Amino acid sequence: MKRGLRPEELKLWAIVAATVRPAAGRSAPAEPPHSQAPTAPGPPAPIAAPAPTVRSKPRPAPAVSAPADIEPGRKRRIVRERDPIDRTLDLHGLDQDRARAALLGFLSHAQSQGERAVLVITGKGSRGDGVLRRHTPDWLADPSLRPVVAGWSFAHRRHGGEGAIYVALKRRG
Repeated sequence: MKRGLRPEELKLWAIVAATVRPAAGRSAPAEPPHSQAPTAPGPPAPIAAPAPTVRSKPRPAPAVSAPADIEPGRKRRIVRERDPIDRTLDLHGLDQDRARAALLGFLSHAQSQGERAVLVITGKGSRGDGVLRRHTPDWLADPSLRPVVAGWSFAHRRHGGEGAIYVALKRRG
């Protein structure tokens, strides 16, 4: 069973309906059916006080702006191998310092060769939280790589899944 409109709702509808003009060739909308209004007016509705404004602390800006994710269309083309993965870097067996140096040099060299997409294999680690897998996104956000890296995304399962990363490179300028 539908409930009838309250008097406040009828007033509000009348205000809204007064602002509407019918389209050419149409008649004005009929007034909504009045619900059974109470015979004796009840106590006036309490006026709602404006909600207090809560001022939260401003969020601190990220220290380093990380490159954005690869555009969805570009990632789809890489996954379906319509855009080739030009080079692959395997970081297995390297410690953090060597892996970072290898990654920075690899990406700079790949961009200088005009390559647009590379695959970096980090591995997952023994429990799925490998050190290289965890740190590689931070390394990709390095300020020295801003002119090189357009974006990154974890790879599709056929290319290594969570243990590999697609890196989109900017055009050399």
